[in-house]
Amino acid sequence: MENQFFIDSEHLSQEALAKKHRLETDPSSRKNHMEYLPGMEQIQSDVCKNVMAQMESYDYSRYTARDVQSALEHETCSIEDFKALLSPAAEPFLEQMAQRARMETGKHFGNTVYLFTPLYIANYCENYCVYCGFNCYNHISRMKLNTEQIEHEMKVIADSGMEEILILTGESRARSDVNYIGEACRLARKYFRMVGLEIYPVNTDEYRFLHQCGADYVTVFQETYDIEKYETLHLLGHKRVWPYRFDAQERALMGGMRGVAFSALLGLSDFRKDALASALHVYYLQRKYPQAEMSLSCPRLRPIINNDKINPLDVGEKQLCQVICAYRIFLPFVGITVSSRESASFRNGIVKIAATKVSAGVSTGIGDHESKYTGKEPDSAEGDEQFEINDSRSLDTMYKDIADEGLQPVLNDYLYV
Repeated sequence: MENQFFIDSEHLSQEALAKKHRLETDPSSRKNHMEYLPGMEQIQSDVCKNVMAQMESYDYSRYTARDVQSALEHETCSIEDFKALLSPAAEPFLEQMAQRARMETGKHFGNTVYLFTPLYIANYCENYCVYCGFNCYNHISRMKLNTEQIEHEMKVIADSGMEEILILTGESRARSDVNYIGEACRLARKYFRMVGLEIYPVNTDEYRFLHQCGADYVTVFQETYDIEKYETLHLLGHKRVWPYRFDAQERALMGGMRGVAFSALLGLSDFRKDALASALHVYYLQRKYPQAEMSLSCPRLRPIINNDKINPLDVGEKQLCQVICAYRIFLPFVGITVSSRESASFRNGIVKIAATKVSAGVSTGIGDHESKYTGKEPDSAEGDEQFEINDSRSLDTMYKDIADEGLQPVLNDYLYV
C-alpha cells in the first residue's frame, strides 16, 4: 500500500536520490516527528489530548443499526451518536442521514451556497510529503509570483465577479516568507471582501501580523490524525512535526483570526477515524473560542504530477457523503466546504444536502488564471499544479448551476464599515 505514494525520481541527482531513498527506507534517518524544531511556538492546550483520546478509543465495528437509529432520533447529536453515524453500520441509513443533514443545513444556513476561488502564489516547498505534487523531491516547474504578478492574477479573478479568495503557497519559509504572504494579503484586500490563507503553520505573532495585513481566516489540513501513519508520509521538513501542525488553528485564533478551517485528507489513513478526529478538533476548539467561525473541508486524495496512481483508500463517493452528512448532523453551525477535487455531479448533489461552500474557477497551478479565465496566453511561465482537479467549472457556470438547483449562490456576506 505504501508504494503507491512514491514518486518518479529520474530527474534527481545521485546525492538527492540517495537521501530520498534513505528517508523512505530508513526511519532512523528521519527527525522525530513529535519533537518541535527551533523557533516553533509551543502552547498549553488540552485540545489535542481530548481529540486523540476519543480517536484512539474509537472502535467503529461495535456500532449497530440500533445505535444509528438512536443517533438519528436524538434532537442533539452527541459524540457517541456521531461515532455511530460514521460507522459502517450507518451505511444503510444514508438516505435518512441525508434528510436529517438537509434539515439541519436549511435551519442554520437557509438555501445559500458560498463561492470562493483559490490563488496559488508559489509552489516551492521544503517538505517531502510523498502524496503531494509540490513535494521537494518532485520534478515540477517551480514558480513564485512577484507583487505585480500577484496583483494581476487577483484583478483577473476579481473581474470575474468573485469576492472571496483563498491564498495558498507551497510550504517554504525561504521562498515564501511571512512578509511576502502579508503583502499578498494587503493586495487581496484591495480586490476581495474575504481573504483566506492556506499556508505553512506559523506562530501566534505571525498569524496576528497576517490578520493585520488583511487575512480573515486560516485553513490547515492535518492530513491525517493517525500519528504513526503521519510519520511514514511526511519524511522531511517542518510539516513533519505533527503537534505543531495540530495546534495551528488555535494559534491563529490566539492571533486574532476571525475564522479557522480544518481537514484530514481522506484516504491517507483510516477515513472514519480521521473524520472523527477532524470534527472533534472543531468541537473542542469551538468550546474554547465560541466567537470564532469554524468550518470543515472534505478533500480526498487526487492524482499528482509524476504519479497518477494515487487514489483515496476505501473512500468512494458514498463514504464521502456519509462523512459529510455526519459532520452536518454533529456540527450544525459549522461551514462545510467541498472542493473541486470532487466531480461536478457530486458537488451539485451535496450542496443540496450538507455542503455550504464550494470553489469555482479553480486552478492549482501558479500564474495561470489569466489563461484559464480569459483564454489569453500568460506573459510569463507558469508553475505546475499541486494536484489534478475534477471540477473545472467557471464562476458563471457554477453560479448558474447552483441557482438552477433552487439554491442561492452567495459571493460574500460581510460588510466592512
